[in-house]
Amino acid sequence: MDIISLDYFMNKTNFLLFILICAIDCSISMFYAQTSIEIRNTLDFSRKEVVAISVSELRHFINENEEVNVRIKTDKNQNTPIQWIDYDGDGKNDELLFQVNIEAKKTENYILIIDAKTPPPISQLTTYSRLVPERVDDYTWENDKVAFRVYGPKGQQEALKGIQGSTLSSGVDIWLKRTDKSIINKWYKGYLTDPMYYHKDTRGEGYDPYHVGNSRGTGGIGIWNKDSLQVSENFVTSKTIAEGPLRTIFELTYNPWSEYGIRETKRISLDLGSNFSKFESSFDVKASVPNYTIGITLHKNEGKVKLNDKSGYYLHWEKIDDAFVGEGVVVHPNIVEKSIAYTSEIPDQSNILIVTQPQKKLTYYAGFAWQKSGQVQTQKDWENMLQKQAQIIAHPLVVKIK
Repeated sequence: MDIISLDYFMNKTNFLLFILICAIDCSISMFYAQTSIEIRNTLDFSRKEVVAISVSELRHFINENEEVNVRIKTDKNQNTPIQWIDYDGDGKNDELLFQVNIEAKKTENYILIIDAKTPPPISQLTTYSRLVPERVDDYTWENDKVAFRVYGPKGQQEALKGIQGSTLSSGVDIWLKRTDKSIINKWYKGYLTDPMYYHKDTRGEGYDPYHVGNSRGTGGIGIWNKDSLQVSENFVTSKTIAEGPLRTIFELTYNPWSEYGIRETKRISLDLGSNFSKFESSFDVKASVPNYTIGITLHKNEGKVKLNDKSGYYLHWEKIDDAFVGEGVVVHPNIVEKSIAYTSEIPDQSNILIVTQPQKKLTYYAGFAWQKSGQVQTQKDWENMLQKQAQIIAHPLVVKIK
């Protein structure tokens, strides 16, 4: 064979080898083009929840350049909204979120795929949170069901100076909403021209009639010692970690408080469709603490109370203006030492108190439902929601990546 023929033969061989390698590579890509996520509901009621999967569990399937093209489909081939979470702000995603809807005692499969052509679905509903400097420095958060707020350092400074409208409290405020749309920005914008804007239910969206003061509101914490509750002052820093269609997350820090020199970082998250915010308080202390106590204000002691240490849920049902509101806390019963409905003649000192074992990190859920939102009509309705939340905490969805 002459030189020209040999070159021709080698070029043809290389070309065929290239085609073969491409075919193998495409086969591998197709093999990893989708994976199945099996989710099982072990409880006897249907559950619509947000599922979180660590990116480390998906490394066999995606790489950083492909994350933007990740989609999740139901077994009926419908795209479902997703959300990425970067917890430490390093520009790399840590978790993938998606919402599931699973009937009682059922298992559903969701398909994770790479699809650069189909845009991700846009959710009509969302979660949201932010610091609000236009009203001193509240931090406020919401989803399609509920809204909450807490109070910051400037508000504390103004309260100590006696400036009207400012609040010195680490209690948790609740906003009664009866729309599934976001109201935070709209209500605070209205506040700029009318300080009573969101204290009046004149637009059919809800309002804020709830009084916190120095009480625990719905889910504030303290230390119960010698029939006295030691509490922190307002938060001093805030950091928004995520806000999006499925979950909002933020962190608050507090100056050292109580005789035990507690340094607290509180991470709060709220999922779409949930009436309960998740609270995770991490503590660094100078001296051993006797307990950490979660509270719910009893206002003027005119509502109904139910304490359930065995199941870990605590209920308050009260009338505010012309409708009823249910407030509650859910915590794992294994960490509860006792609970009491403490009443006092002193304003804002009557609270449900859930006394928990001291630990470096306290996790619990606090939330509410308003009669006018249509979510509950009776105290029993609210108790059913608390019972279900307690079961959800005890029996999380079983997630298996195939």
